[in-house]
Amino acid sequence: MTKPLIEISGLYKIFGPKPASVIDKVKSGQSKDQILAETGHTVGLKDINLKINKGEIFVIMGLSGSGKSTMIRHFNRLIDPTMGQILVEGIDVMKLSTSELEQFRRHKMSMVFQRFGLLPHRTVIDNVAYGLEIQGIKKEDRLIKANEWLDTVGLTGYGNQYPAQLSGGQQQRVGLARALATDAEILLMDEAFSALDPLIRSEMQDQLIDLQEKLHKTIIFITHDLDEALRLGDQIAILKDGELVQQGTPDEILLHPADDYVEAFVKDVNRARALTVETVMKPPAYRITATTIEEALVEMKRVKQDYAYHVTDDGFQGVLTRESLLDAAKDSATQTFDKEIYEEVPVISPDSVIEHVLPDTMSCDYSLPVVDDEGNLQGELERSAVAEIFSDESADSTAEKASKKPPIMDKAS
Repeated sequence: MTKPLIEISGLYKIFGPKPASVIDKVKSGQSKDQILAETGHTVGLKDINLKINKGEIFVIMGLSGSGKSTMIRHFNRLIDPTMGQILVEGIDVMKLSTSELEQFRRHKMSMVFQRFGLLPHRTVIDNVAYGLEIQGIKKEDRLIKANEWLDTVGLTGYGNQYPAQLSGGQQQRVGLARALATDAEILLMDEAFSALDPLIRSEMQDQLIDLQEKLHKTIIFITHDLDEALRLGDQIAILKDGELVQQGTPDEILLHPADDYVEAFVKDVNRARALTVETVMKPPAYRITATTIEEALVEMKRVKQDYAYHVTDDGFQGVLTRESLLDAAKDSATQTFDKEIYEEVPVISPDSVIEHVLPDTMSCDYSLPVVDDEGNLQGELERSAVAEIFSDESADSTAEKASKKPPIMDKAS
């Protein structure tokens, strides 16, 4: 099994004059409010244990005061923990000397801030090249590299402008290009898109997804927005009052919330927009592997429904019905399969979002075959399975409407 890139164990952060003096109170289970009232100390993080794998987008989310921004500042030791261990590629970050920590921040991690963090007196190109300048890269080389990243984020030709001349979305693209230009393996993004208008925010999310498909960075992304977390995250960790209440894939968070707190987050999410076909598909009920019409009819007799999926060594071929096989068998001149024998049924990808395949699912008389990029049949998407997504959502909404209100998400943390 591949070892995680980042491991956090037993992490505590207490803010106050004597944080070590209240650790025992925190460990005994006293609440954040109790400790603040009795000691004047604030619990920032409590017993956080996380493993983050190389090349994944790991989203940390929660309400204001949940500890998510405190958490991200521990990764590069902008904040030192009261207790606990942070390992990056097996290196204990807490044991780094001042000079080692400086090199670690310059080469291992880059950060993208909520309010862009650009230098207003520098041109766009010089802002992008700033991290390379800190690394000691020669001016000619760093400008070449900075221009390449400007091209990558869609800002070709903007290099000589100043941040004030750009829109908010453009400024955040500059911030993203600056973070990527250093070739740091780990990208820290603290509410990076929350200051943007909804349309620009969606475009930036699209761009991050596209970039990640090419770059395979390890991205730690802080957000207060569950829709953003579900869209971007390979893994999601939800914090409440400094504690980790649930960690899992977007599907696990959405379909199996750990407690009422998480359930309140997810109950109003559009599940069809958040879930993929792979989440709700089932193994194909019936396959036919025959190479002739006669053999296919023999196999079809064992099938309890009137259609099946034809699969050969070359992968998925199409949907065969009992009727089409009987008609083909009447023609003694041919025993081979041609295109006309197959039903016109849409083929869908396991990665497709349910919302995108909903019209085909509802209008087709057959369960849709789910086929991967290599042509292999992975499963089938039944109309009833899709309907359950909406029925569960409706039932949850009806049961909870009178008693629960979703958390109001805001920007600070």
